Amino acid sequence: MKHFKKFSDDKIQCLLCPRECILKTGQRGFCHVRKNTGKQIECVSYGYTTGLAIDPIEKKPLYHFYPASKVLSFGTLGCNLGCLFCQNYSTTKSREDEKTLLKASPELVVLTASKYGCKSIAFTYNDPVVFYEYALDTAKLAQERGIKTVAVSAGYLNLDFAKEFFAYIDAVNIDLKAFSNQFYEKNCFAKLEKILEIIRYVANETNSHLELTNLLIEEENTDTKQIKEMCLWIVDNIGGNIPLHFSAFHPAWKMLEKPITSKKTLLKAYEIAQNIGLKYIYTGNIWNFKTSTTYCKNCSKPLILRNGFEVIENNLLPAGKCPDCFTKCDGVF
Repeated sequence: MKHFKKFSDDKIQCLLCPRECILKTGQRGFCHVRKNTGKQIECVSYGYTTGLAIDPIEKKPLYHFYPASKVLSFGTLGCNLGCLFCQNYSTTKSREDEKTLLKASPELVVLTASKYGCKSIAFTYNDPVVFYEYALDTAKLAQERGIKTVAVSAGYLNLDFAKEFFAYIDAVNIDLKAFSNQFYEKNCFAKLEKILEIIRYVANETNSHLELTNLLIEEENTDTKQIKEMCLWIVDNIGGNIPLHFSAFHPAWKMLEKPITSKKTLLKAYEIAQNIGLKYIYTGNIWNFKTSTTYCKNCSKPLILRNGFEVIENNLLPAGKCPDCFTKCDGVF
């Protein structure tokens, strides 16, 4: 599917994400890695990576997708959001020449995952939306070799291309940064409704396993009313069985003056989500045994106990069932 269209003799419009940048010959888009070459929009970071790393799948974070398995993580440069609080700003905001990075073809990425016994490959660190072709080619090849694929994304993608992409993605964590369009416009230079559209699509119309992350920033998106509205939207639109991770913010990029999110704030959000009816809620970037544990949604038995990103006890029966009441835990186990 073509990701661009000719706008005039010297201008081409990128159609991949809602920005739909109109670029003159030689110009790069907001993301910095999609460029008008004169004939088309090219992903100039294709085949270049900031590095390959083997992680526990819990680090993505994905708690209901092959727990304790290994995932090969990689990303490139650039991002199509402008988050002032970006935790990976050294690569997403970088204007470094992509050709100085490590070369890694889709074939090499898949071969590396296979060599080191990784269950899956994750497109992460920066948003796979901006290296769409690179991620998609890698995902197709991984599928052929029996390796799962994971996308860690902000979900800022036009629906037509989401349909193409998620057909090859086994699991996704979408970062729902806030439940306020004002927050998105002010802090991310984006629009909330476009992200909600993609979340609905992934949850309701694909086979991809979905989890959500909400990075809580004090006095920016920690209002009780906003958290309640977000949780109610999740239950009403995609159901209460979608895992939701409330994650602690650490000062970064252009929000260095903001404090680290307090444990109290995270636990309050956890309580709100629980009261509204979400079944699988977690806190991240803090150590808390209780709020890192997966519980049976029927009888509340602790099913998967974690210490940080480490699974220390997995009580699930085969097929992901609770050993006490035999209720299936939602996810891929």
